[in-house]
Amino acid sequence: LRKYGETKHSGYGLGFERIIMYMTGVENIRDVIPFPRTPGSAEF
Repeated sequence: LRKYGETKHSGYGLGFERIIMYMTGVENIRDVIPFPRTPGSAEF
């Protein structure tokens, strides 16, 4: 939380996962994320 709000940006963020997805040619981002969120993977 910043004191005077956020910094100016264009609203475009290319994440690491999307770069890996582009470099490897994988079509689904869920195949390249390091900690995939799958149903039942979190135990509460």
